[in-house]
Amino acid sequence: MKQTPLVLSIISLVAVAVFGILFFTTGKSDGKGAVATEESGVAAQKGDIVYIDLDRILMEYDMANDLRSVVETKVQNIQAEINRRGKKLETDVKSFQEKIDKGLMTRSVAEVQSQKLQQQEAEFNNYAAQKQQEIQEEQLVMMNQLGDAIKTYLDNFNAEKQYAMILTNQGGAPVITADANLDITDVVLAGLNEEYVKNKNKKEDK
Repeated sequence: MKQTPLVLSIISLVAVAVFGILFFTTGKSDGKGAVATEESGVAAQKGDIVYIDLDRILMEYDMANDLRSVVETKVQNIQAEINRRGKKLETDVKSFQEKIDKGLMTRSVAEVQSQKLQQQEAEFNNYAAQKQQEIQEEQLVMMNQLGDAIKTYLDNFNAEKQYAMILTNQGGAPVITADANLDITDVVLAGLNEEYVKNKNKKEDK
């Protein structure tokens, strides 16, 4: 039997989905909705097109960090089990090959053992592929939960602020350059974390 390399790749948790979402004005408040920034100048006003840095949101949003921690733990457990099964299969294959080389098996016994090892390898590959899909699904659910939480918050946020549009900027796109006062990431991030902690405490109190 020819030994097959048992190399599997687990999807990196660092990868994040790109939110190509534009959050439009939904409220009817008459307030100016000014956003304070660290730089001097005129803060963003009602009717402005503003933006948030999505990379920062995903890194500093408490909900994102909590969800990422849960998924990372699941991935580590899955990877450990895949490694355990893979090493066992490699050991069985190596032991089989050594017995063949030393002539410790009859041809008929070797054929039966070879078929069993091939079946073990097929089952291992199926298991690894299934677990890989589970990780993808976990990541997708995590990103959907984050996307929904951010979208819901910004809808409510903009009902008061009444910006013409809130862009989600990621990796320098679509906002290549802009007035720093139009970057409302700090305000949104603070609001998201405050709301998340408040909701989290409510769940823990139940």
